[in-house]
Amino acid sequence: MAEAVATVEIPGYGNGFVSAGKGQTIRLTDIAGHQVADLWAFNAEDSDEYLGAAITRMLTGRMFPELGGAFMSTRDRPILTWTKDTSPGHHDMLFASCCDRLYARRGHAGHPNCRDNYFAAAVRAGIGRAHIPDPVNIFQNTPPRPDGSFFYGVAMSDAGDHVEFRAEIDCIVIVTACSSESINAGRSTPLRLETFGARGGRRAGQPSSSFRTRPRASRTAARRTPQRPMSP
Repeated sequence: MAEAVATVEIPGYGNGFVSAGKGQTIRLTDIAGHQVADLWAFNAEDSDEYLGAAITRMLTGRMFPELGGAFMSTRDRPILTWTKDTSPGHHDMLFASCCDRLYARRGHAGHPNCRDNYFAAAVRAGIGRAHIPDPVNIFQNTPPRPDGSFFYGVAMSDAGDHVEFRAEIDCIVIVTACSSESINAGRSTPLRLETFGARGGRRAGQPSSSFRTRPRASRTAARRTPQRPMSP
């Protein structure tokens, strides 16, 4: 594939975003292995339209789209199409993002979490929403058991494994490096978020850092929260 139009390095316990024009490819790479990524996608022109996990399940009839299938928006149309997966294929679309209260109940007050990371990235991307949509949890190995309970497994992705999506509309994609040590082999590690293909238009007010080369994008489109003790 050609050189990336935009690259954002997301540190462990951190967050980042890119803008993608319709038809562009978005690649998400697990750098060190065994790292879950929470992912959201929004219409670049109207953030009231975003990737809807429940709507995708309803319209596809699946807990997670098959390769080549679409993730649907809150307006019942494709927003991303899943085009490539080099990982073992364990992903989730049932879990909400972890939050500070979840870790506080486990005795880890102040632990980094994906909810706070999402809002930090959304502010920088110009998305002002009072609530957080349910994410797509890439590389997350938590399938339901026959009795309805969940199996909590470590992410099975290896270093360099990646997934790719095609943007079906101009969109903003936010990713956080999951902060739950228990499903990330003991610690949160870096991810890489890239876009490829012809550069699409971006909406007025979108931070230009989303289209810069790697060194400058890393400083403005990605953020890291301090590492804290491991959770159960």
